[in-house]
Amino acid sequence: MRLSGTTPSAVTSKNNNDASWLLWLCVSRAGFATIFTTYSAALPLLRTDWAMTAGQAGMVQSAWHLGFLVSLFTVGFMADHYGARRTYLLTSIAASASALVFAVFSGGFVSGLLLHGLAGLCSGGSYTPGLALIAERFRGRGQGRAMGFYLAAASLGYAISLFLSSALIPVYGWRGAFIVTACGPLAATLIAFRVLRDTPNVVHPVPADHGDRASLLTVIRNRPAMLAIWAYVFHAWELLGLWAWLPAYLAAAMVHGGGVTAAAASVGATLTAVTYLISTVGSVAGGSLSDRWGRTAVILMMSVTSLACSFLFGWLIGLPLWIVMAVAILYNFTGTADSSIHSTALSELVPPRFLGAAYSLRSVLGFGAGAISPWLFGLALDWGRGPLQSESLGWGLAWTTLGLGALLGPVATLALRRSSEAGRLAGGRR
Repeated sequence: MRLSGTTPSAVTSKNNNDASWLLWLCVSRAGFATIFTTYSAALPLLRTDWAMTAGQAGMVQSAWHLGFLVSLFTVGFMADHYGARRTYLLTSIAASASALVFAVFSGGFVSGLLLHGLAGLCSGGSYTPGLALIAERFRGRGQGRAMGFYLAAASLGYAISLFLSSALIPVYGWRGAFIVTACGPLAATLIAFRVLRDTPNVVHPVPADHGDRASLLTVIRNRPAMLAIWAYVFHAWELLGLWAWLPAYLAAAMVHGGGVTAAAASVGATLTAVTYLISTVGSVAGGSLSDRWGRTAVILMMSVTSLACSFLFGWLIGLPLWIVMAVAILYNFTGTADSSIHSTALSELVPPRFLGAAYSLRSVLGFGAGAISPWLFGLALDWGRGPLQSESLGWGLAWTTLGLGALLGPVATLALRRSSEAGRLAGGRR
C-alpha cells in the first residue's frame, strides 16, 4: 500500500528560500560523504596491517560499491512509492549507524569486507532521493546547476574526509580517522531532518497496472534514457576506480621504489583532498555549462579529456610529483564535471513518476561497474608488479583498465545526441 504523501501540485514552482534550502541539503550531502574516502586514504597502511594483496584491498572497496548499488536500487523504488523526502530521512539513520559500526569493529580483511559493504548498503539514501528532491524543486529552472552543487557537495565531503584522515592517521592511526569521519553521517542526519522539515513529501501518482517491474520495463524501453544510463555506467567505471586508488597512487608516487609509510599515506590523502576540492568547481561548472551549451556537448568534452588522463596517468609514476599532481587535478576535475549532467539529463528524458525506477536501474548498472573496476585495477597492479614486472608497469596497466572500461561512454553520448528525443535536454540544447 502506498503511504500518503503530498501530490506534485503541492510543490510550488518558485520559492524565495530555494538557495538556503539547497545550501543546507548540500551540507547534509557533504556529511554523508565523509566516510566514502576514509578507506582509500588509509589503504596503503591497511594493506600491511590487514595483510592484504592489492586485489584484496580492491575487493574491500568494491564491497562498498556493491552494497551501495543495492541500496540505490532499493531507495529509488522507495522514493517512487513513499516519497523522496521520507526515504532520505529514514535511510539517513541507517547510514549513521553503519558508518560507526565499520569504524569501531573493522579489523582485518574479512571484517573490513563485510562491514564496509554494510556501510555502502546503508548509504544510498542521500544520493538518488536527494537528486529526486532537487528535480522536484528546480525542474525547468537551473536544474543542471542545482544538481551540480549537490554533487559538488559530495566531492567537498570526500575532501574533508581526506584532510581529516591525513591529519589523524599519523597521530591516532587509521582507526582514529575512521571514527572521526564516521561522525559526518550523524551530523548530516540531524541537518537533514531540519532542512527538510517543511519540504513536501511528493508521491507521484502511478497507474494501477504500473508496479515496480512495469516501471522498470518502461525505462528499459525508453531508448534515449537507456543511452543516458549506459553513458553513465562507463563513466562510473572510470570515476569510482579513480576515487578508490588515487590516494594510494599519490602516496606511491612520493616514495617511488620505496615502502609507503604513515607519513606518505598522510601526504597522499592530503594531495587527493586538494583534487577533490578543485573537482567541486568541476561539478558546478559542468552543470552550469550544460544549462547553457547543452548536456551532451559538455559530457563529451569532459569524458574525452578524462579518458586521455586514464590512459596517461599510471605511466607518470617516477616523474616529478608536481607533474603527477597536475594531471591528477585535471583527471578528477573532468571525471567529476559530467556527473551532475548525467543525472540531470536522465531526469529530462524520463517522466517524473518513473524517475526513481530510472535512477535505480542506472545505479545497479553504474555502481556494479564501479564495484568491479577497483578490484580489476588491483589485480592489474598485482600482476604488473610481479617478480618479472615493475612498479611502473603495474601502475600503468592498472590505470589503463579504467580507460578501457570507459571507452564506450562517449559512443553512447554521441548516439543520444543524434536522437530526436535529445531535443528535450536543457530546453532544446542537446
